Amino acid sequence: MTFFDQKFGTPGRLPKAEFVPRTPPTVASAPMVPAPPARKGTTLAYSALVTFSFLYFARPEDFIPGMANVPVGKISGGLALLGLVLSWRRLKGKMPLAIKLVLILLVHMCITVPFAFWRGGALDVVENQFSKAAIVALLIAMIVGSLVELRRLLWVQAASVAVLTVASIIVHPAAVGGSSIRLWGLGGVFSNPNDFAINIAINFPLALAFLFASKGILKKLPWAAALLFLLYGVIATYSRSGLIAMVICFFICIWEFGIKGKRPQITAAAIFILMVAVGVAVTTPRYVARVASLFTDEAAQDSGDHGSLDARRELLMESIRVTMEHPLFGVGPGNFQAYTKSWHVTHNTYTELSSETGLIGLGLFVAILGLTFRSLGKVSKSARYKADPQMQLFTNALRAGLAAYVVGAAFASTAYTLFPYFMVAYASVMYKIASAPEPAQVQQPVDTLNARNPQDPYGKPEEHDLAWTR
Repeated sequence: MTFFDQKFGTPGRLPKAEFVPRTPPTVASAPMVPAPPARKGTTLAYSALVTFSFLYFARPEDFIPGMANVPVGKISGGLALLGLVLSWRRLKGKMPLAIKLVLILLVHMCITVPFAFWRGGALDVVENQFSKAAIVALLIAMIVGSLVELRRLLWVQAASVAVLTVASIIVHPAAVGGSSIRLWGLGGVFSNPNDFAINIAINFPLALAFLFASKGILKKLPWAAALLFLLYGVIATYSRSGLIAMVICFFICIWEFGIKGKRPQITAAAIFILMVAVGVAVTTPRYVARVASLFTDEAAQDSGDHGSLDARRELLMESIRVTMEHPLFGVGPGNFQAYTKSWHVTHNTYTELSSETGLIGLGLFVAILGLTFRSLGKVSKSARYKADPQMQLFTNALRAGLAAYVVGAAFASTAYTLFPYFMVAYASVMYKIASAPEPAQVQQPVDTLNARNPQDPYGKPEEHDLAWTR
């Protein structure tokens, strides 16, 4: 037997134990992740949604001369409707329960229109105000699919409110009732000092989250300055409801970002800010008297209140009386003023809904808020939350902002405005992202030319081919 035969065996008769035929692997044997569907329509819808958010919060018509004549509201509503049409295919996915209740609330309001005290006014509120809020909430919940997209929307909102606050402080403070000066926003929903202050309180934790999320001193400085302006803005509005909302939000931020987040600098900064706030309050007797008027009637005389506290108590009792008289459908969306001939809103979101849409409308709204808090609670228990610092920051910020709104809503009529339903939709998206399964790793198809069979006794493909030929 030759050396060749000893090493490679007799030609044409390889030992059975030594020969392991190699089955060439194919591309079909490698598991592949299916290609994601085309996102052209959803990308356009998301762009329309971002534009709508910018127009609503930034209000460029208040800054750009001549733009006040442009029907920004109709344009933004058209963009929202466009986004709904473009994202129709994605709406086949599972809809969050809170968003379903928002749509049910819209249907209920439509049902209340024929029973309204003033049908034309009720129809206008449903068609031009709340329907837009429901559509926007639906769009956000169904279109936004990643934390990057959600963060961009939150950035637009927080940055817009911060810029609007700075502009209002510089440009548009107005005298109210003699020497008392209250800050109000430049226009729209922010023109009322109380609504403006509540919006500031809602967006304060978002700005704080972006401060922590930003890297580098140059990126952190604008957000640090924004936080100072937002704090001053709440004080400058002289809004007692805004102050209560901000205090609640402030302590939640200390707990979530400082204590639970293990950031001792936040706790130290909070103590410093409280000391400064107390110092400012002591040197501003009118503001102290205005805050004290929440507890004593004597302080109201020096607070510039002008009887508004007593008037709000009367409106609260009147709204409860109207609710008892019309418990099923109310007097119609936006009809409380005309029905009572007080020509004032209820200044309470909860009794606004109960008196104008009945106890059914109030129950749906409370359920929406409860589900939103529950969604954020579930996010906090998810594995994605524990592993992703970005999700932790913005989940905590949404929780603090929502808590501020729930408190502030007891002192303002916001049932048909958009910003509370933005918060509901944001929380729904956060829960959807946190509960989504981790994306599968894409495996590369096996190279049929260079792949190696682990049972191949010859080690290298070229040696195997050589032995096969022999």
